[in-house]
Amino acid sequence: MAMNGWAEPHPAWWLNLRAHPDASIDLPGGHREVHAREAQGSERQRLWTDWSRYQEGPSMDDYATLRSKRTPIIVLEPLAS
Repeated sequence: MAMNGWAEPHPAWWLNLRAHPDASIDLPGGHREVHAREAQGSERQRLWTDWSRYQEGPSMDDYATLRSKRTPIIVLEPLAS
């Protein structure tokens, strides 16, 4: 999820990825080249619901009302090696 806590502005890392979606990430087994995109439609809803299962206290939907913008959910897809 691309957020600064539940504060209003999108985080700089998401703004950077949105402008330049191809990136390299570090994983325990080494680095991987990925393409970042924002989940949309039913994929976004599924990921939001899945993430909500791990939320303790107020629901994700309750927290989301603190922001005037929808919280982006970012998907990192591996690029071909």
